[in-house]
Amino acid sequence: MVSNLRDSLALQFQPETGAEPVEWAITDGLVGYEDAVFFMEARAEAIAAGHAREMVWLLEHPPLYTAGTSAKAADLVEPDRFPVHQSGRGGQYTYHGPGQRVAYVMLDLKRREPDLRRYVAALEAWIIATLDAFNIRGERREDRVGVWVRRLDKGETAEDKIAAIGIRVRRWATFHGISLNVEPDLSHFSGIVPCGVTEHGVTSLVDLGIPVTLPEVDAVMRKTFEEIFGPTERVTGPLLLSHGV
Repeated sequence: MVSNLRDSLALQFQPETGAEPVEWAITDGLVGYEDAVFFMEARAEAIAAGHAREMVWLLEHPPLYTAGTSAKAADLVEPDRFPVHQSGRGGQYTYHGPGQRVAYVMLDLKRREPDLRRYVAALEAWIIATLDAFNIRGERREDRVGVWVRRLDKGETAEDKIAAIGIRVRRWATFHGISLNVEPDLSHFSGIVPCGVTEHGVTSLVDLGIPVTLPEVDAVMRKTFEEIFGPTERVTGPLLLSHGV
């Protein structure tokens, strides 16, 4: 099922013929949220203008909460626990922190498929294919964005969220992206109602019994990304980092 979903989307999001590979950057250490947003907005503008190549940027943030455009004040349970950042991405409240792999995806949908629903489905397929490599069955839901894992150990209907998706698009250039829980402190999610969902919990690869490191996850993410979105080329990460919050 995973491979069929991936295959059905691959042709939709491969770059146009002759396009350069997507730049693939990884930053070690913690990156301040405002620094990341500043870079993404500038890069997306340059991509839309045809002055820069597409890019995927992998990083970690210090512990913080972000409020998407649909965030509800009541879902910020502990407003003083961590810094809270207003975000232009879609969605509600989410948590970022060490042990979570954030992937900011800056693509030009004009060169691919200018269809936001298909783009989000492709991001979901990317996460599902990545989890599949670690023998975890990730699933998408029609009524809520993200990727979910059934938890039979918690009951027949129990499921936890393992990855979040929040995007923004300007002139068909995308920014923001996905966050995959590898080994974050899951108790940090209790300061918010993650993505406005109260009926289910959150989990991570390590929480599910998969002792994996970020570099191991990164290698798989690159392979599965290329299967859906096309070739990548490793580059040095952005330099405008202050390591703040």
